[in-house]
Amino acid sequence: MSETSKTPLIPNPSATTLEHGGGSEIVDCGAVPDTETINEWPVLLVLSAVQFVHILDFMMIMPLGPAFFRLFEITPKQFGLLVTVYTFSAAASSFLVAFIIDRFDRKHALIVLCSGFMLAMLLCAASVNYQMLLYSRAIAGVFGGLMSATVFSIIADLIPEWRRGKATGTVMSSFSFVAVAGMPAGLFLVGLLSWRVPFIVLAILSFIIIFTANRLLPSVKTHIHQAHRYDPAGQLKNIFMNRNHIFAFLLIGMLMFSAYLVIPFISTYMVTNVGMQVSDLPYLYFFGGLFSFFTANLFGRFTDRYGRRVMFGVLAMLSLVPVLWITHISEAPLFMALTASTLFMILVTGRVIPLMALVTTAVRPHLRGSFMTFHMSIQQLSAGLGSLLAGSMMVMTAHGKILHYDTVGTLAAFITVIGILLVTKLRSVEEIDAKLQ
Repeated sequence: MSETSKTPLIPNPSATTLEHGGGSEIVDCGAVPDTETINEWPVLLVLSAVQFVHILDFMMIMPLGPAFFRLFEITPKQFGLLVTVYTFSAAASSFLVAFIIDRFDRKHALIVLCSGFMLAMLLCAASVNYQMLLYSRAIAGVFGGLMSATVFSIIADLIPEWRRGKATGTVMSSFSFVAVAGMPAGLFLVGLLSWRVPFIVLAILSFIIIFTANRLLPSVKTHIHQAHRYDPAGQLKNIFMNRNHIFAFLLIGMLMFSAYLVIPFISTYMVTNVGMQVSDLPYLYFFGGLFSFFTANLFGRFTDRYGRRVMFGVLAMLSLVPVLWITHISEAPLFMALTASTLFMILVTGRVIPLMALVTTAVRPHLRGSFMTFHMSIQQLSAGLGSLLAGSMMVMTAHGKILHYDTVGTLAAFITVIGILLVTKLRSVEEIDAKLQ
């Protein structure tokens, strides 16, 4: 297929043909897409939109902290729970649903999950007290985490391995749109109207995504006949008794843990210790997101060209610089602070692109949905644990300064180095099969 992704895909010899709607589609039991004449860009646009609403929902809670402190009279510990309940509920739901996710058409699964997410957004907007908002955030996490896992399963099923890095980078550039447009727009609506408005807008966007996904996404269900052969115990055995899968889980867990040791406290540290004004915080998101948008696609192309393992190693090693810089910086000019935060967003988010492209090749197609859902569960759990550990390590002085953020950064860098070493153990299914022959 050309770079425009408008020519027919090359069928895989292991593909089968399914009838659906007005015609047939080529279904792949391997790593090649399952459609005969699929145009990739509408598919990637829908998947990117799903990631956009999921990420914006998660990130939007953090700058709403002052409003919640004032309206609900909560403590910092209660606000921390409001943030982490999302990740923990996402982890729990992903673990439970992983047993059955491969029994359904991934398109239909995504539509159902988006519907649940839309209702969760409406519940958040309708919350009248802290308890209701807390429960609503837990419900949002249930559907949000599963949505993300399903997105990457669809990418792995529809996009050939040799273009998967670019596709992953395209979908992950949603983070950049969130930072550049989503967060500033959300904060503008909060200031102009109410903190409830962003959740209402997300519900409306979710409805549009549901309608669009139903029209544009092809059915993705060739894994179903193989998935039905496994009972829950067999599913656990096939996923967790596989040495290669364990390396993949460890790797994503460590990388997410190290990232979320640092990420939740960047804004606060920039204001309390570095000297950035609260009014300058939108610039932090804007410039980080703007540059990340271009670099995410560039890193995706480099991943396809130079290899997933090589690109992960390079980006992870480079990410050590902003991780240590942003956690050790003291009072500094605005330009210096924005440079550190922008590099952090570029490289810490960028290293996930080759990693996700590599991880999706480490599992066979009939286990991919369950594997990616367990993978998302571990990812969310690791992020929550990282945030909790970092919060317990740091203290705030009487003058409002945060202490021990530098220790948190050193720990994050150390864990990243271990991840760089661990990636050499991870193998794709093709590499394993070639070794066995």
